[in-house]
Amino acid sequence: MSDLVTAARPYARAVFELAEAGKHLKKWSEQMKFMATVSMDPELKQVLDNPRLTKAEVSDLFIKVCGEDIDDEARNLVRLLAENGRLVLLPEISMLFEKQRSDARGTIDAEIFSAYRVSKEQKAVLEEALKKRLGRNVKLTSRIDKSLLGGAVIHAGDLVIDGSLKGRLEKMNTALTR
Repeated sequence: MSDLVTAARPYARAVFELAEAGKHLKKWSEQMKFMATVSMDPELKQVLDNPRLTKAEVSDLFIKVCGEDIDDEARNLVRLLAENGRLVLLPEISMLFEKQRSDARGTIDAEIFSAYRVSKEQKAVLEEALKKRLGRNVKLTSRIDKSLLGGAVIHAGDLVIDGSLKGRLEKMNTALTR
């Protein structure tokens, strides 16, 4: 487990508890995704990493960039993270927040990467199969990845199912080169 995820976990838990208590899970989800996206902007990262800026200046600048897309509680989170030198954790905090949100709903978000478009019928069959395997409702999103050549790769939480042609060829290559 990465150190960033470990460091982000208590912040994500606190944000989730705050959002759940105030019945603002959807709003917090949107804000967390937005702040995570802002924090990954390369130009902003370069400015925020300037050692001449104080922690207060870093948080004020970040809040200014976010504008009206975040509320006062989210601004307080930004100030806390900046004060502790943890703004870099926003993508991990957002990811962990979404995981806790899914856990609370009894669902899991899954992604299928395939070389070609997945039909609605195929998607429904896969969702049902994953539901049986994982014991939870599954929200499946699909993406096209031409590099897979054929087949598909499914990511559901920590589970990865590689049924791609590319994956099979890599396994054969490994077996043959031993």
